[in-house]
Amino acid sequence: MKRPAKKYSYSEVKAKKRLGQHFLQNEDIARQIAEAVRTPDAHVLEVGPGMGVLTKYLLQQPFASLSAVELDEESVTYLQEHFPQLGDNLIAGDFLQMDLAARYPDKFVIVGNFPYNISSQILFRLLDYRDQAVELVGMFQKEVGERATAGPGNKQYGIVSVLLQAFYDTEYLFTVNENEFNPPPQVKSAVIRVTRNFDKKLHCDENTFKTVVKTAFNYRRKTLRNALQSMPFPPDIVSTDPIFTKRAEQLSIEDYERLSRMI
Repeated sequence: MKRPAKKYSYSEVKAKKRLGQHFLQNEDIARQIAEAVRTPDAHVLEVGPGMGVLTKYLLQQPFASLSAVELDEESVTYLQEHFPQLGDNLIAGDFLQMDLAARYPDKFVIVGNFPYNISSQILFRLLDYRDQAVELVGMFQKEVGERATAGPGNKQYGIVSVLLQAFYDTEYLFTVNENEFNPPPQVKSAVIRVTRNFDKKLHCDENTFKTVVKTAFNYRRKTLRNALQSMPFPPDIVSTDPIFTKRAEQLSIEDYERLSRMI
């Protein structure tokens, strides 16, 4: 005989280190995150709702629909008990394995107090679905939030900055202290908003662009003349164009586009 699913109280659902869980306790911060979504009538997907502190406020917003995906079985059981209004829109599974285009053929928004161990993967997942994923609002560790929103010349400016901002407008909304979570993380957190800008289009081959960006930042302390020497740039251009005297963090998205067109 199959045993009934165990019911978990707030104190019984333990944050799991392997899942990068840190449960937000400050409900005012949760409310601010929910209210930061700017896409009207959005289909919203919450990633990693945990025990629903953010879910509670997302349910109060006039979204077209709200779904939540949670990998932790204990949290799923807790959410089923405390947020029955989610119904079939509570998905027990892995966000990184979801076919988002099949579920949201038009457009959708990603929201969450995101698990810290998959932060960068979430942002790259956003890029994979950039034709449908029109907005992301949520919490990352502070370093990732700064990286996503940094501009040229900033020490946090890197691969994620360039690839994300080639298609999205990014905003750093506010910082959250460690003591707002249970258990407290060892770093501060940041809430950011990322909004698709359909006026932004790459004026070069996308795969070449990605390769140039990644190669340049993999050798970010070197000038581009040395960092990109493995790539097939015309030798006369490398020796004469002043762009090759710069380093990766000094270049704008337009600069990376121009480099990509040289190949």
